[in-house]
Amino acid sequence: MNSNNFRYFLAPSERSLGGEAVIPLPNPGEGGPVYPGDDMLVEPVIPLPYPGEGGPVYPGDDIPVEPVIPLPNPGEGGPVYPGPGATQRPGMSRVRFLNAAYGYQSFRVTVANSRFANRLNFASVTGYGRVYSGFQTVTVTGMNGYVYIRKSMPFQTNGLTTIAIIKTAGGLDLLQIQDSCCSPGRGYASFRVGNLAYNSGPLDVVMSDGRVVYSDLRYKEVAPFRRIVPGAYQFFYADTGLASMPASLAIEPMDSDWLGVYPPYETFGSLYLDVNAGDIYTVYLIQKGSGRNNIQNLILVDG
Repeated sequence: MNSNNFRYFLAPSERSLGGEAVIPLPNPGEGGPVYPGDDMLVEPVIPLPYPGEGGPVYPGDDIPVEPVIPLPNPGEGGPVYPGPGATQRPGMSRVRFLNAAYGYQSFRVTVANSRFANRLNFASVTGYGRVYSGFQTVTVTGMNGYVYIRKSMPFQTNGLTTIAIIKTAGGLDLLQIQDSCCSPGRGYASFRVGNLAYNSGPLDVVMSDGRVVYSDLRYKEVAPFRRIVPGAYQFFYADTGLASMPASLAIEPMDSDWLGVYPPYETFGSLYLDVNAGDIYTVYLIQKGSGRNNIQNLILVDG
């Protein structure tokens, strides 16, 4: 056929509708434009992410979209929504005061603007009281109103502390001691010794069978708690130069034959103690007289 005689013929249906060339539709499953339907305007849109992927999502008609701070994943830190109407309340801390200042009269103790102890004698201790957490001003005065010391001290939320009034070369000071103790465990108690005797040198806490429970305990030093088996004990304070038993070992009672037997060292005092399971024992060494290493025991038991 001659190319000059080539004609383009339309099928009868196409002739009646008026044919126009169109972009072919893709096969099923292939990408590409699709027919939007009659009288619909086609505008480009941002594709939505696949499930589980990040990215913007369509918020719905007439819903304004505002950026928000994302919440952390479970178990991670970060801000969380406290709930409607929630207010922040200050935490509380528990504290007691101990008078270990030999040679002074009774004290009054004030925390912030509240009277905590009205008459705290030497070698005595208050019960635990609650104060707001954060830095609080502690004031110690004489019964006549004379201010011995005013000091800002930190109090942790849910903290448990003892504040000891102690002597220093320049007068009085406050020593904050952490009282929190892990549970001693079934069938055990907890035990520690603190040296608050201003006139003492480094001391060892020993047993007459030769075991050294704590060594080189210096003034203002409070030893860590140790597990102790219930029973009858006799401890001595001496300067032996020996190392203490491993901290991982529980303190166990001596054979009854050792009770009443003094160790072969010069001792500066002793302690006889009946230990009960579940109790927490803190023994503070405080000054008893003006002589060197003249000390006495102040035993505090907490359940």
